[in-house]
Amino acid sequence: MIDYPRGIPVLIFVLVSAITVLSVFAIERGEKQRDAADVARKAQSMTSAIERRAYTSSAYLRAGAALLATQDEVTPDLFRRFVSELRLDANYRGAEGIGWAPIIPADEIEAFEARLGEGRVEKKQVTPSLAEVPRDTLAPILYLQPDTVRNRRALGYDMYSEPVRRAAMDLAASDDRPTASGPVVLMQEGGGNSAGFLIYMPVYEGLSRTRSLKGFVYSPFNASQFLASAGELVSYDVVGARLIDGEAAPQSILAQSDGWVEGRPAVRRELQLANRRMILEVQSARAEGLSSMSMITLLFGLAVASLLMLVARLLTQQSLEDRRAISWFEEQNSIRNSLTRELNHRVKNTLANVLSIVSLTRRRSDSLDEFAEGLDGRIRALSATHDLLTQSDWGTTPIRSVVEVELSPYASDDAHTLEMIGPHTELAPNDALSLGLAIHELSTNAAKYGSLSVPGGSVAVSWTQVNDTLARIEWIESGGPAVTKPQRRGFGTDLIEKIVAHELRHPVELDFLPEGVRCILLVPVRQPSEFELRRKGPGGRGH
Repeated sequence: MIDYPRGIPVLIFVLVSAITVLSVFAIERGEKQRDAADVARKAQSMTSAIERRAYTSSAYLRAGAALLATQDEVTPDLFRRFVSELRLDANYRGAEGIGWAPIIPADEIEAFEARLGEGRVEKKQVTPSLAEVPRDTLAPILYLQPDTVRNRRALGYDMYSEPVRRAAMDLAASDDRPTASGPVVLMQEGGGNSAGFLIYMPVYEGLSRTRSLKGFVYSPFNASQFLASAGELVSYDVVGARLIDGEAAPQSILAQSDGWVEGRPAVRRELQLANRRMILEVQSARAEGLSSMSMITLLFGLAVASLLMLVARLLTQQSLEDRRAISWFEEQNSIRNSLTRELNHRVKNTLANVLSIVSLTRRRSDSLDEFAEGLDGRIRALSATHDLLTQSDWGTTPIRSVVEVELSPYASDDAHTLEMIGPHTELAPNDALSLGLAIHELSTNAAKYGSLSVPGGSVAVSWTQVNDTLARIEWIESGGPAVTKPQRRGFGTDLIEKIVAHELRHPVELDFLPEGVRCILLVPVRQPSEFELRRKGPGGRGH
């Protein structure tokens, strides 16, 4: 729409107009395709809902296993308090609750039945009995919360006596993870035959490699209620669906919704329900026959085509405006980020210079007044050069401007002669700052001890470009008192020969000749693109 702002609306009009004159068959085919996509979406949503419910149940069972593994004895109060603290919410709908089935040998059935009958009026026994199903190991249900009439029917039932449950329990113990069983009829159903399944989580005694199986914490599920709760979770009121056990041979239907119609096409989705493969089938709810869309398309096709063309045109214009606005904001954001980085870099450089000046001034000062006076002058020199750089938007600065601003205090004095000769040469911001510091120190020294300290003295500053990348600046004093080499190095000498030379990346020649001080500096001449931000455009990097 952005690349073809006029062509796309016209194309939409032509296409919709062509669709209008298509046969009802073509329209119905489109309806079927949309319905297939809708069914696929519903199937995916229900698959996610079922897996989410299974994951929630597994998480509760893992928590129970972790708790019960640390207990020497699982008492009724402990188990009841554990289930109560879980505060089972709507995500646990479809489940009958959470139960505990310890592993016991056959010779401990009487002791188990005594525990099972504690606090109950009716006497509970382990079912089926050993006479009915001989076995050495049992896993009877000791607790099942919440304590309802329906759940009490299951107490005492030995789940290890039934092959489907036993297979799931053995697999859970082998994998040490929540595992679902195949289709079974829950003991809670009494005489009913509604299909269900269980999810088991093994609980081991101790944490060593030789740990023994203590029992199983588990949850029983009514398959029909479980499937209905998944449908409610995705807000599909009328949908035909059924849940099939994918590992049974032949495949067995666990649950089927009321809206299921035999013979109608369905979408199949495989899912993992607590370490067991399940299959979900979802049907379309679309009735047979022609849809109302066919008639609407025949009557109002051209009107819709015109409306879509107008809407597409408006969207195209809006997209173009949004694209321009986004591009502008991106450019401004890039410039702002680059300016921030540039400012941070320059502030760090300036602070480093100031710290060096303060340190050297302190070491070379004999009194507080001398320290304050020296520091004040040098900071003012930095400030003056900063003003020059600000006027040029931190671009290039001519050598003449730097020299003039540092010698300006002496330019109006008729007793001295100042001479500045050289071509127009531009310097980078950091190089201009370093040159300004050097000229300030030389002029301060000349005003105190050199040619600017007596009438008739003169200073000549000349510069030439050695090549395209280097400029040579020469400071010569004459007409002043006879110069002798100082007995100890002063701050100005250190600043010029160490700090300035380091910043300019070239050595400085400083000679104390009898007729006057002579200093030669080599200053880099860099291309503006190396350090200027704005010539690089958006996203450019400051030097």
